[in-house]
Order: sequence, then C-alpha cells, then structure tokens
Amino acid sequence: MRVDPFYVSSLVDALNQTQVNAQNLSQQLSSGAKIASLSEDPAGAGQNVLLLSQIQQDDSFTQSSNLVTGQLQVADSALGSVVSQLTQAISLATSANNGTMSASNVKSIANQISGILSEVQSLANTSYQGRYIFAGGQTATAPFSTSNAVTGYSGDGNINFLELPNGQKIQLNIPGDQVFLGSGTNSVFGALNALVADFSSGTVNENQAAADTGALNTALNYVSQQRVTIDNSLTQLTSAASAVSSEQTQLTAAQSTLVQADLPTIATQLSLNQTQQSALESVIAELASPSNSLFNKM
Repeated sequence: MRVDPFYVSSLVDALNQTQVNAQNLSQQLSSGAKIASLSEDPAGAGQNVLLLSQIQQDDSFTQSSNLVTGQLQVADSALGSVVSQLTQAISLATSANNGTMSASNVKSIANQISGILSEVQSLANTSYQGRYIFAGGQTATAPFSTSNAVTGYSGDGNINFLELPNGQKIQLNIPGDQVFLGSGTNSVFGALNALVADFSSGTVNENQAAADTGALNTALNYVSQQRVTIDNSLTQLTSAASAVSSEQTQLTAAQSTLVQADLPTIATQLSLNQTQQSALESVIAELASPSNSLFNKM
C-alpha cells in the first residue's frame, strides 16, 4: 500500500480551500450576488458589464422618449386645434360669400375670422416645458409675431430627430414656417388675412372671396398633412418604447440570473462545506497528537 508522505500538507491545503470556499459562499449568501469581483468569474463579469451597458442605454432612451412623447402630443393637439379653427373659418367665409347676408353680418364674420387668426397665431406659439415647439431650433423664443397684419417668423428650419437603439431616427418637430407660412397658397396666415380683408367693408367681391376661401382650404389640407407627420412619429415612438421596455425586462432578467446567487443552493453548499471543514480539522488535530500516527490507524 502506498502512503502519501505529504498527507498532512495535503490535508492542510484541503482545509485552507474549504475555508476559502466558506468565505466565498458566505459572502454570496450575505450579498445575494454570486459575482463579487472580476477574479471570481472574468467571463461572467464581462458579460454583466455588457448587459448593464445595454440596460443603461435602454433606460436613457426611455427617459428621452417620455419627454419627446409629451412634446409630440402637444404638437398634435395644437395642430388639431388649428385644423378645427381653419375649418370654422372656411364655413364662415362660405356663408359670407353666398350673397344673402347684410353688410353688418359680413363685417361680423370678418371679426370672427380675425379672432380665428389670433387664435391660430397663439397656437403657432405653443410651448412645452418652456420650449416653443414650432420654432425649429430656436425654441427659447416665440416663433411668430404680428406687425401690420403680417405674421413674421423668427424661428429656423431645423428639424430634430430622436435616434432609437437600433439606429432608426424619428422626426420630433416641424418648423413653424413650414406649417403656417408654407409657400404661395399654403400660407395659413396669408389666407386668413386675405379673408379678413375681403369681408371687413361689408361689401363682398364674390370671385376674390371664393379664391381666398379656396386658398384657405388648400392651407387647411397642407396643415393636415403636416399633422400626419407628427402622428406617424408618435406611432413610431410608441412602438419603439414598447420594444425597448420589453428588451429592458429581458436584459434585467438575464443580468439578475447572471449575478444573483441562488440562495437555497448556496446555503446547502455552505452547510456541506462547513461539515467538510469540521471533518478536516478533526483529522488534522488527531494526527497532530503525539500519541497518534497515520500508521497506527491502518
């Protein structure tokens, strides 16, 4: 029978290892984490870093999307109100141009359309959290001002985008000059001002009024098209936010599985380790006694 001449040293090494294992298991049990340092599991720790990075990226997108969703909703609501105001103005202009109204009634319609013009100008200066949403990139200043019935634009043509985690971009705004000034017959303010002028005297030039009413109808259709862009962005953003939320849930679950300790299993392992440690200590203590030797026990 072969006897290991270094059996005591081997037993001591085994005892040391059980003590290290007990320390690691105890730490996992108290912290709830099975990866405390890179040295314990370099591959697992590296994977954890990647998962945390992706989770943080998704969280950043979620915060941004919450902010811009509110902005888009306010823009959509404002444009919806503009559409309603312009529809009312077209109805009023059509009534004033039917040739049956008195001069005073025609003047009253001019006043009503003038009120609609003021309301649309106010909607064009809509702000969200202190930023003007139709000012392009110049969001700190109200984009529209009126002087001598001419509405001026002080914003710019910048269009902002939100980049999704997959690289896709969503348009977040439409510059106010594009929405309300357009070009030619697309100008909301131009058409409204023209109709106010058509009816202010109480005497109606039917051909001119009909042409200006047609121009306002064209401007209304143009605003509706711009609103579709905002609606599409809202739909895309809602879909992207839902996808990112689902991904966050999956990544968080994966990260938890990777780093969180299985506490019942760890407790069982620790108990077995402690039993092994006690047995090794007992054997070493007995072998260390002068009255005992390994050969006497064979």
